[in-house]
Amino acid sequence: MKRFHVHVHVDNLAQNIAFYSAMFNQAPARTEDDYAKWMLQDPPVNFAISTRGDKPGVDHLGIQVESADELQVLKAQATQADMALLDEGETTCCYARSDKYWVTDPQGIAWEQFHTLDSIPVFSQKSSEPNQAQAPACCTPKAPKTVAIDKASSGCCAPTAGQTNNGAKACC
Repeated sequence: MKRFHVHVHVDNLAQNIAFYSAMFNQAPARTEDDYAKWMLQDPPVNFAISTRGDKPGVDHLGIQVESADELQVLKAQATQADMALLDEGETTCCYARSDKYWVTDPQGIAWEQFHTLDSIPVFSQKSSEPNQAQAPACCTPKAPKTVAIDKASSGCCAPTAGQTNNGAKACC
């Protein structure tokens, strides 16, 4: 099964948790000081909000899958369609460890396609230091579809202009 993913940056987390809890008629599945996530069944949506963005609004969209095989099928489809893939592989962000890659649509909207592997106690971790938190901002899609990401420069997962393809970054 695939689940649609939406991540929205907000200014006031408590106010937005109250709003979305009322709208979805359920409390978040996960709440942190800077983050909340609802795993909705009807419709099946992974809806997340955080205070970690540059400005309020939709940060990125995505497709969450339940298995590595499903992720491989989506990746093969994107590759066959000549989409520029920003492959992070196994990484951490949004209190989770995931295998993921990114594509960017013609309007510049980042799409995350990912398989969640595990939950982690912090927003993100450096892969070489499992207990050290990453930079405070994350998942701000700012790049054209052909720009790659740079693992070393910051805690964001989506690409930003001028970055090179040196590997993965931590992200949501």
